[in-house]
Amino acid sequence: MNNLDIEETEILEAFESGQLKKIPNLEQELQKHKQIAQATFKQNEEINIRLSSKDLRALQIRAINEGIPYQTLVSSILHKFINGQLIESQ
Repeated sequence: MNNLDIEETEILEAFESGQLKKIPNLEQELQKHKQIAQATFKQNEEINIRLSSKDLRALQIRAINEGIPYQTLVSSILHKFINGQLIESQ
């Protein structure tokens, strides 16, 4: 199991030590989070932007690796940036 990243290792350790607890009302929680996810990516406005072909190809490749459409990836990046969840690295 050496292919685990830091977060996965922490989760595994918490599971093995019995620190993880079952969520009461699991189905309700799953439904709530599904609704939140759908609302986050609900498309109600459209914009057009110009990108270099190099940047567009890079976005498309990244989206393929993530298993999502590249438009969804762009929307997600913008959403995270606007909400302060995406921080520019130096």
